[in-house]
Amino acid sequence: MLAMAENTHDDAYLVSDKTIQAPPDSLWKALTKIGPGIILAGSIVGSGELLLTTGLGADYGFVFLWLILFSCVIKVFVQIELGRYAISSGKPTLTALDSLPGPRLGTHWIGWWWLIMMLATIFQLGAMAGGVGQALNLAFPGVSVWLADSLTGMLPSLAAAIRNRPEHPWAILTAFSAVLLLLWGGYKRIELITTILVAGVTLVTVICVALLPSTGFPFRMSDLQDGFSLKILGLSGLAISAAFSTFGITGVGASELFAYPYWCLEKGYARFTGPQSDDPAWAKRARGWMRVMVLDAWVSMIVFTVATVAFYILGATVLHRQGLHPEKSKMIETLSMMYVPAFGKWTQLFFLIGAWAVLFKTLYVSSAGNGRLLADFVGLTKAVNYAGRPELRKQWIRRFSISLPIIGLVLYLMWGDPKMMVIIGGFFQAATLPIISGAALYLRYYRTDQRLAPSRWSDALVWFAFLSITACSLYAIPQWAINSLWPAIKPYLVLGP
Repeated sequence: MLAMAENTHDDAYLVSDKTIQAPPDSLWKALTKIGPGIILAGSIVGSGELLLTTGLGADYGFVFLWLILFSCVIKVFVQIELGRYAISSGKPTLTALDSLPGPRLGTHWIGWWWLIMMLATIFQLGAMAGGVGQALNLAFPGVSVWLADSLTGMLPSLAAAIRNRPEHPWAILTAFSAVLLLLWGGYKRIELITTILVAGVTLVTVICVALLPSTGFPFRMSDLQDGFSLKILGLSGLAISAAFSTFGITGVGASELFAYPYWCLEKGYARFTGPQSDDPAWAKRARGWMRVMVLDAWVSMIVFTVATVAFYILGATVLHRQGLHPEKSKMIETLSMMYVPAFGKWTQLFFLIGAWAVLFKTLYVSSAGNGRLLADFVGLTKAVNYAGRPELRKQWIRRFSISLPIIGLVLYLMWGDPKMMVIIGGFFQAATLPIISGAALYLRYYRTDQRLAPSRWSDALVWFAFLSITACSLYAIPQWAINSLWPAIKPYLVLGP
């Protein structure tokens, strides 16, 4: 990519002998080298957890607890295989998949499918902007009232629109704030911001769960039994649809699986390993950096699993037992009631600020990740040539990253239902999981250097992940299409928005 560069560190995607570093030789040193997984957790602990996971608990109680845990753990094995190939080859996800056999139209068909999925997940970005708008409007309701009063004389129709949907000005401000941050959003900045926000959100949510017994909403043994029962078999198709979308978006979703190798490359794991060679020293060095990558993946898994389960328990106890169901413009207001029993009425403002942090963080990280994938995609289709021009790749990453929050905002202003928007994105992510997990298996057996092959136990778990994800998809996709997708889009197709 940058054969003539004087400083190879300027190109995060160039693997050179000049960038080689020895892997850490202790657990503590290895922990100082993790980071991509924390960025991933920043994307994961967001709209799916705050909106879908709590909504699933509010609607159906503890019945889907086992699915939440399974979703968080099983997909990590696929994540690790994609990271393994990225480190050994120095290739990001779409570039790696471009080498697979199969139909092509400029690039591999999986690349085009990813593009379809990504376009659907922009609905999620809009849901995040809308969710933040709702939270900030509830926290500071006087701002939109003042704005509407100020515009009454000059633009009465706009003033009326603001009074009707007072969260919209905040959503617009949120999207453009993300754009400004993304303009200067290099890897280190993204890693720092997400680490702080993920740690804070996870800690507060876990504290709330720990205090539930003193609030009148305890987590009982019967709840745990329900959470691992087979009651799911007697649920409606609508419930299966909601669970399927949640499975697609909780834990490491398809978007995060595609994005993880890019973050690994930008962290430097492949550059530190050096160009692939037959030298035993290369294989030893590669195994060392892969151990760091595996540690990174499992540390992040612990973080987002704890946060996800905590959100689900809050929804299944506090909201479900009160018959509260978060939806549309009342989504965030209803969710804020999760924290009131634990800390008191004053904490509603505390939650609203936390909801802002959760959703804004995810909007920011998701846009940054998809911007990198889009930049790779246009390079693979030969629309842009990055050879010897690392700054050009950075420019396209920046352009795509700042465009996505704006497109998501427009979709939210048109659609207006954050939960449904997250469900749409979650479905396409879930439908993509069998594809990306199958591709990971192909890379494992036909592209990855066999000196770096995982243990038989790890292989078995990757196969189990692929088979279980595929079985879940085949069972639930028809249910989702009938019970969720068509009802969501029918009013727009027949009557218009």
